[in-house]
Amino acid sequence: MIEINITRASNQLLKSVTISGHAEYDEPGKDIVCAGVSAVTFGAANAVEELCGIALHVEQGKSGFLRFVIPTGMDGDKLEKTHFLMEGMLVSLKTIEESYSDFIKITTN
Repeated sequence: MIEINITRASNQLLKSVTISGHAEYDEPGKDIVCAGVSAVTFGAANAVEELCGIALHVEQGKSGFLRFVIPTGMDGDKLEKTHFLMEGMLVSLKTIEESYSDFIKITTN
């Protein structure tokens, strides 16, 4: 199962996203759940960096581990755009979870 942990600040803005595990929906290379989660998360992180000029702190490891942390200290337009893109990512991940709830679980702290 893919486990996604969302951490929010007291003002409800995203602080970090941690993803671990494998969906095991199908064999590696054919697993549409893993592919969907990867496409959505990497696409969002790349969009933040490209469109907002924000370098996310990214950790990537084996066994499906990915964590990115949104930097603090942003304000104005960059803050708004970054969080808008991240919330869009969450909508996409929740859509995957609704269709494949046996293979992906999202929790928010």
